[in-house]
Amino acid sequence: MFSSAPRCSSGRVEGNAIMKPTFLVSAALLAAAAAGCSHGEAPKAPAGTPVPVSVAAATEQDLVTPFEAGGVVRAQRVAVVVSRIMADVRAVPVKAGDRVRAGQALVLLDGRELQAHRTRASASQAAVTQATALAEADRQAAEAALALARLTHERIAGLKAKNSATQGELDEAVATLRGAEARMRVAEARVAEARASIESAAAGASAADVAASYATLTAPFDGVVTEKSVDPGNMASPGQPLVTVEDDRNFRLEVRLDESRAAFVHAGDQVRVRLDGGAADATGRVAEVQRMLDSSSHDFLVKIDLPSGTSLRSGMYGRAVFRGAARKGLAVPESAVVTRGQLSSVFVVDSDNRARLRLVNASEPADGRVEIRAGLQAGERVVLAPPPALADGSPVVVGPASSGSNR
Repeated sequence: MFSSAPRCSSGRVEGNAIMKPTFLVSAALLAAAAAGCSHGEAPKAPAGTPVPVSVAAATEQDLVTPFEAGGVVRAQRVAVVVSRIMADVRAVPVKAGDRVRAGQALVLLDGRELQAHRTRASASQAAVTQATALAEADRQAAEAALALARLTHERIAGLKAKNSATQGELDEAVATLRGAEARMRVAEARVAEARASIESAAAGASAADVAASYATLTAPFDGVVTEKSVDPGNMASPGQPLVTVEDDRNFRLEVRLDESRAAFVHAGDQVRVRLDGGAADATGRVAEVQRMLDSSSHDFLVKIDLPSGTSLRSGMYGRAVFRGAARKGLAVPESAVVTRGQLSSVFVVDSDNRARLRLVNASEPADGRVEIRAGLQAGERVVLAPPPALADGSPVVVGPASSGSNR
């Protein structure tokens, strides 16, 4: 009986197979024989120069379960410029996309009627000023008459005491004094009335000035015009939006969270934000947490301030990564994980001090650590920041900067 498997003997192939006189068949048999001469042992990687590395051990650590929420990027300051009067639109010297300065004219309305009211108020103020001056003059005259009446009364009273004046003369002096005092009180009242009229006229002139200013709508701050809703010739009415201006120096991400996650979000928390549209990821700060829940969706609004200097625009979509509940998990330093596309891997240093490339199931980085869900065991050593020369099976030498744990 013949053996069904070829045997290795001095480089010859023996067996019960009939050798066919073709070169291709012979080559195939020789290749099969060479493959079977390994005696079940894998060839060892060629010894090379050890690569110096730093390592850390995969350990069980206190981790948090992050959760994400999507939202829309908005400017922190947005002003919708509206009309406060009903008037024709004369000019709109800006358009969407224009950069404006604080106080720059955005919309010009027909303010002729308001200007007429302003002129009338100024004239009334001037008239009241003149009336006040006249009242002051009358008061001064009444004051002089009162002084003379007092002197006359004192003189007649003295003469009457010496029986040098009659009772009739004294009575006339007393009546004259009483009349002068009454005229003095009337003059003082007119002066007070005139002064009050001055204040009223001044307030009316100020109100007319303010009303006249409504004909020119200006930018409340430096920013960019994002929307123009009116053209010359249109009729503007009170409360009608005309131009929208936003401050493009500071933006925030507004997201909504379910009420079950309210305990994990606080004002001042640092939050990682992922932005669409090619913008780089950023770290934001929770500026406001509106605890009032929406009656229909039972969620609440969270406003996250984004760092300035980033290329952001209102309306961009972003996702905020919040810290969730704490738990135990296997983790390694973030620098140990090599990501290529959708695959994550680490270099594990074995007992022979060789680096072995191993695929792992890794989570998103958090606080400089990455949770390993599968592919590693606690205590295994991983290479930190693998150098470019490191390959699967490369000999390594662990440097003095290595540590036995992540933290």
